[in-house]
Amino acid sequence: MLNYLIRRLLVMIPTLLVISLITFILIQLPPGDYLTTYIAELQSQGEAVDPAKIQFLRDQYGLDKPLWEQYLVWLWGMLHGDFGWSFEYQLPVSEVIGDRLLLSIILSFSTILFTWIVAFPIGVYSAVRRYSAGDHILTIIGFLGIATPNFLLALVLLYLSNRWFGISIGGLMDPIYLDQPWSGAKFISVVQHLIVPTLVIGLAGTAGMIRRLRANLLDELHKPYVTTARAKGLPARRVLLKYPLRMALNPFIADIGNLLPQMISGATIVSVVMSLPTTGPMLLAALQSQDMYLAGSFLFFLALLTVVGVLVSDIALAALDPRIRLGGPGGA
Repeated sequence: MLNYLIRRLLVMIPTLLVISLITFILIQLPPGDYLTTYIAELQSQGEAVDPAKIQFLRDQYGLDKPLWEQYLVWLWGMLHGDFGWSFEYQLPVSEVIGDRLLLSIILSFSTILFTWIVAFPIGVYSAVRRYSAGDHILTIIGFLGIATPNFLLALVLLYLSNRWFGISIGGLMDPIYLDQPWSGAKFISVVQHLIVPTLVIGLAGTAGMIRRLRANLLDELHKPYVTTARAKGLPARRVLLKYPLRMALNPFIADIGNLLPQMISGATIVSVVMSLPTTGPMLLAALQSQDMYLAGSFLFFLALLTVVGVLVSDIALAALDPRIRLGGPGGA
């Protein structure tokens, strides 16, 4: 295991370097830069543009340097915890992210927790009680959850809450706590406002996970080793928990590589609709305004979490499934 971890960590270094280079190239692909967008915005508003000021800003932000030099400066800064300067917010990127990153992690973690807690018992019940009345009812509910866009559900809930109760369920905290330091009251407000976004974002994922778990578990329950275990007289619960359920969980453990970056990107459309102060809308705005260091830092974080998530999922799969080996012929 130790040798496997060392090899994977050593491979991660060049992988992240290549990812950082690709990320920098991607954010440089659109024509122009932030100042080009800024000039176009001023001109559309009928304001005069001072060429001397624009040139000063280019010199100050290093936009007049060759791309390879800009990349090296950005990479060297990231290695020292400096992710660059946000042109849009006129602040260091690390300060701009701030509470938005924490709120995104809290929202995503609660969504993942809600999805797993709800999906697992329902998926197991549907597989064990296949074609029962409960299975049919849960299947219909699952299809409705998959077919309903989460942003549409968010709009419906916003309308109904305002129409029936005269309240707004948008945001992740009461307005009085915006831009305020963290306190017990602010944390309680965040927890109270998490319920609706968690339900909206997690509904489709929960429905999809129920269907996948049901299909995987049904496939395992019809394999010869389960028939043999039943023939030996093992209790039904032990037969279910010993191997079939563990094998059915493999795809979900493998999805950890996708779950970690989702904690940063989140459900961007739902965040915009419900005015959630998460990182998703900020990333979208950074890409639109060509705030390259802010957008590049977000994209690099997503790639880093994906690489780390894949490593974690590989290790978890090896612990969960005895058929998987980390070394030797056919190893992971």
